[in-house]
Amino acid sequence: MKPASIKDIASKANVSITTVSFILNGKAEQMRISKAVIEKVNTIIKEFDFKPNQVARSLRTGNTQTIGLIVEDISNPFFASIARKIEDKAYKKGYKISYSSTENDPVKAKELIEMFKARQVDAYIIAPVPGLESEIKQLLTERIPVVIFDRNLPDMEVNYVVVDNFNGTYIATKHLIDSGKKNIAFVTVDLHVDQINNRFLGYEKALQDRGIQFNKDIYTEIPFDSPDDNTTAQLMLLFEKNPEIDAVLFSTNYLAIKGLLVLKLIKKEINDDFSIVAYDDHDVFKLHTPPISVVDQPIEEMAEKIIDVLLNELASASNTLIKKEASKIILQPKFIKR
Repeated sequence: MKPASIKDIASKANVSITTVSFILNGKAEQMRISKAVIEKVNTIIKEFDFKPNQVARSLRTGNTQTIGLIVEDISNPFFASIARKIEDKAYKKGYKISYSSTENDPVKAKELIEMFKARQVDAYIIAPVPGLESEIKQLLTERIPVVIFDRNLPDMEVNYVVVDNFNGTYIATKHLIDSGKKNIAFVTVDLHVDQINNRFLGYEKALQDRGIQFNKDIYTEIPFDSPDDNTTAQLMLLFEKNPEIDAVLFSTNYLAIKGLLVLKLIKKEINDDFSIVAYDDHDVFKLHTPPISVVDQPIEEMAEKIIDVLLNELASASNTLIKKEASKIILQPKFIKR
């Protein structure tokens, strides 16, 4: 049986094809079509089980009802969790998400933006990598809605939703010091991006406020794309050369998981004399014996705010007369003691 067309619906409802098109594209009220006609057409649409051709529809409306989501690594539990929640919330609002990973490579990130442009996505959600500023500026110039998250670009007037990374490591380090720790190692990744830099600065300030000298010997940067063997060797060397370490703060959850494996290899116990804190929660930390304390990012709230800002942008994108200030949202993490 041949699928129903807009013409079939218009004929049965005794209205014009244009009227049906306006109703399908959500412009019925704008075009002052009566509620009775809208209800009649919608009833026939359901009766025919009519599915509009998305490609044809996007050509008419200029909208594809899709959002491009660009993250560092979709397999990372933090990005996977937030992508899932963004997808759920966007779907409820009639949008679908298309996502990709940059692997922190600016060339790949630029290619992804071009790919999404070719697909004519309506908006972008981006965890930006260094070197992507000009591409984001171009999107803004073209009045394409953009929200960046996880990390900020301080010199750019762009919508962002971020977490107070400085405060996250500050409260974690303060907790460790207040529980008697004096030699707190900091293990981080060699990405000099906004959120990673701020995690170190929060740790450093908490030491300073408690009169503890920063010790560069117990500060370790792991290369972002380091093979597991190299990461293991680097962490083993840290513990071997610095037996005085009584706590470790890991700036990401995946580094903390690698750290737990190394501690198991060298048979170093986590107890009252030696503590671990991870930035970003993970099921591993809840299941570990003993369970691991974490700095927890408000993923649900983050996803909610990102979608709210983006939908607001999409609603006003067509009005070129409105000059809006960028939304700047900073959420607070919480320390979960386990």
